[in-house]
Amino acid sequence: MHGSKWREQEKEWAAGIAVASIGVGAGDLVAVDPYDGGRLPEYRWRQAPEGLATRRQLRAMGLRPGGHDPVAQMTCRSGKRVAYLYRVDLAVTKLPMTLAKEAALAKEAALDKAMAARQTCPRCRRRCVACLPLKTLESCLECHDGTPADPSSYTTPPAKHLLAA
Repeated sequence: MHGSKWREQEKEWAAGIAVASIGVGAGDLVAVDPYDGGRLPEYRWRQAPEGLATRRQLRAMGLRPGGHDPVAQMTCRSGKRVAYLYRVDLAVTKLPMTLAKEAALAKEAALDKAMAARQTCPRCRRRCVACLPLKTLESCLECHDGTPADPSSYTTPPAKHLLAA
């Protein structure tokens, strides 16, 4: 910057506010405080304006951010959790699942089914973390001889798949 533009910029910085383009659209300018570390605007739970959505909300709509950076963030649980917000109008449709990804998911499901057979007691139907000695004892230790098992050695039933991938 040279001459008068530089002096104008210095005046804005001295006032504590710099005007910067965030690439939202041609000519869209946003006032940014240069001393806040470049943080995004922050909204509380369910207080975000219309037109902004989290990644999970975009996925539920069949959309994805499409390479665009978040424009705001939403805090919940007294500021302990943060979710980035994206503009819905800039989001693009989700890519369809490739054959390789579909095959990998099917392979993972088959492996989990095989491991479940090795880890599930046939008598009490509880699934353990480790594989059970089914050939020798034919059950878990608790069912075989009444040895109490640590509750953390059992797994919980799998939850519905809600991952971003």
